[in-house]
Amino acid sequence: MTRQYDILVAGEINPDLVLSDPDLSVSFGQQETLVESMALAIGASSSIFACGAARLGLRVAIIGVVGDDFFGRFMLDAMRGRGVDVTPALVDPQEKTGLSVILSHGADRAILTYTGSIASLRADQVSDDLLRRSRHLHVAGYFLQTALQPGLPGLFRRARALGLTTSLDTNWDPSGTWRGVEALLPLVDVFLPNENEALALSGLPDLEAAAAHLSRQCGLLAVKMGVLGGLAPQGDQIVRAPALPVPVADTVGAGDSFDAGFLYGYLNGWPLERSLYLACACGSLSTRLPGGTQAQPTLDEALDALGEPLDH
Repeated sequence: MTRQYDILVAGEINPDLVLSDPDLSVSFGQQETLVESMALAIGASSSIFACGAARLGLRVAIIGVVGDDFFGRFMLDAMRGRGVDVTPALVDPQEKTGLSVILSHGADRAILTYTGSIASLRADQVSDDLLRRSRHLHVAGYFLQTALQPGLPGLFRRARALGLTTSLDTNWDPSGTWRGVEALLPLVDVFLPNENEALALSGLPDLEAAAAHLSRQCGLLAVKMGVLGGLAPQGDQIVRAPALPVPVADTVGAGDSFDAGFLYGYLNGWPLERSLYLACACGSLSTRLPGGTQAQPTLDEALDALGEPLDH
């Protein structure tokens, strides 16, 4: 059966207000701090991922909740312009669209988030009809999506019963409790934490041990390691891929672009190592311009950066 979408994303839809300066240092006490640049950009892990996957040529739709306001309209228009089908997205006039303010000085950043509609999507709003039209279901921002959390195991079960594969990127847990994820992992075909998240979730101090522990609970694991690239367990071995040396404007959304690259390879039946190399290339190349989506590569751009022939 031909399905309309390669990936259905169930997640957060909100913009980022990115304030960047290589010497950024913020002080309270009503002190004004000047910054070098500002951008209102597509934000949210789910939305940045959706744009990255569409940029690679995958057919992507997203379901999430926005308010009937400027930020909601900005996000739907911006994602539509990047090839993401936003038809499933829900507009709730009783909600305010969430917003993240990102204070960036290159390789590091601080994030202030107003949750708003980010937390509003429920599992029962993702219909079986929408799932039937999709090959794969991706969920990101797990710990911010508090209305989705209780129904997510059931949603993943429904998706898999309807023939979809599933993936999860939890992102950081602001509460520090990390509850609920281990019960989900047996329903996850591809788990995509970063290094710090893998350590926190496993409770282990060593990344390879954490990766081995988590990989036993899910179908496939790929761990993002920033400037060190990424790793993925394969049997008793650890596959590694390096990050690409690029001039970094900021790292917003690099992990989401990594996810897009990895899932492109996964959905196209690529070997694990090649998928991991593509993931690291996509994450690296996305950092060349401010914001999470401005520098996301096409498939040809990523393969060219890897020195691969462009016959895919």
